[in-house]
Amino acid sequence: MASKNTLNAQNLEALGAARLAELLMEISSGDAAVKRRLRLALAGARSPADASREIRKRLAAISRSSAFIDWQKRRALVDDLETQRRAIVDHVGPADPKVALDLMWSFTALAASVFARCDDSSGTIIGVFHQGAKDLARLAETARCNAVELADRTYQALLANDYGQYDHIIATLSGSLGDSGLVHLKQRLITLSNEPTKKLANHERRKIGWSSSGPIFEDDIQNRHQASVIRFALRDIADAQGDVDAFIAQYDTRATKFPKIAAEISRRLTAAGRADEALQIVEAAERERADRPEFEWEDARIAALDALSRSEEAQSARWSCFERFLSERHLREHLKRLPDFDDIEVETKALDIVESHANFQQALWFLASWPTLDRAAKLVLQRSQELDGDRYEILTPVAEALAGKHPLAATLALRAMIVFALDQSRTSHYRHAARHLLECAGLAANIADFEKHETHQAFLARIRGKHGKKTSFWSNTA
Repeated sequence: MASKNTLNAQNLEALGAARLAELLMEISSGDAAVKRRLRLALAGARSPADASREIRKRLAAISRSSAFIDWQKRRALVDDLETQRRAIVDHVGPADPKVALDLMWSFTALAASVFARCDDSSGTIIGVFHQGAKDLARLAETARCNAVELADRTYQALLANDYGQYDHIIATLSGSLGDSGLVHLKQRLITLSNEPTKKLANHERRKIGWSSSGPIFEDDIQNRHQASVIRFALRDIADAQGDVDAFIAQYDTRATKFPKIAAEISRRLTAAGRADEALQIVEAAERERADRPEFEWEDARIAALDALSRSEEAQSARWSCFERFLSERHLREHLKRLPDFDDIEVETKALDIVESHANFQQALWFLASWPTLDRAAKLVLQRSQELDGDRYEILTPVAEALAGKHPLAATLALRAMIVFALDQSRTSHYRHAARHLLECAGLAANIADFEKHETHQAFLARIRGKHGKKTSFWSNTA
């Protein structure tokens, strides 16, 4: 049972309303964010209309602000935006979904003013706006708004999608747009695409850079951006309507030769029951290098072959993906389709191929994650000179997996990371390398025979002799 001093809702409730109000006033003193939340809570308690007014005031204030937001202030901005978003959904939405929908459009439109004055390299801010776009769909459904009006609002949003906040808006709103809304939106986009592009007089044009072909003008960039917005939107509408031909129409013949685009088209044709065409377009793609994995293309071709009941060719393609790129997923899919007992023999053959693969790091990761730890340990012991200590994202989990039954192999993986960090003077790795050294000491007690490899004491003496002056490393091993 929790102590009465534990901070939880039940214990705080026991303080009584008056005392809690005093504490909240103290806490909010000098803290603008807390004051805003309290004012919003009070407005919500009065009525949804009061909450709406409070939210609109705050959205307007955020939009007007011109202060730069550095990384230290980013968290506060995210919290503020999230508070407003939640208030629209929770305080206004249940009582008046139409007003809430209008507020959410205003909220997502803030992206332009916000991103103009901050860096979002972490992606946290755009994440809030993407959630707001998802909220638009739920609110539009609840509000049962007019499909044509919603299409017009969506059209305006697409043209203002400078920061990606509306990237998936058509798919998100397709249920509420329905056929009539999608048709109206499509017609508006086609009409816009047929309008002459804006051409300014030379003295009015603003040069913003240079390319190998000459100066770059702002109006040219804007025109290209608008054309791109229209093209992507028409593809999304085609998907929402299940119209494969309209989707294909957005690409010229040259574009369909790119493997990624060919795969996108092929998948849709297969889903539409047109597998012959799907296979033709995917096999007509021009691949620059067959030795580089293009799994979207490979998967689209396999799906078309399966749909055509060309199972042997599909299986051969899966095996080829495994053999060339050590694709675990393709091997599992290949084995799953084999008759009983045949899969055991084929799996053994596959794992033999992995062990002898030229890419040691990839082979090691495959064997450890399959998992077949006996083979992974064998690979480490046989090819320890190929361990890359800079691949800590592979060696750390591999060493952890091997430690129980294969302490020597685990030790060699840990040593590779230690030696790399010290030889390359990667001070940011020293803390982790020191932990690895302590793990090696613990594993040494379980290794009866180090075979051709150094004992732990010999390894310790060697690195101390070579790197004894790197005190920032050794201080972490005490």
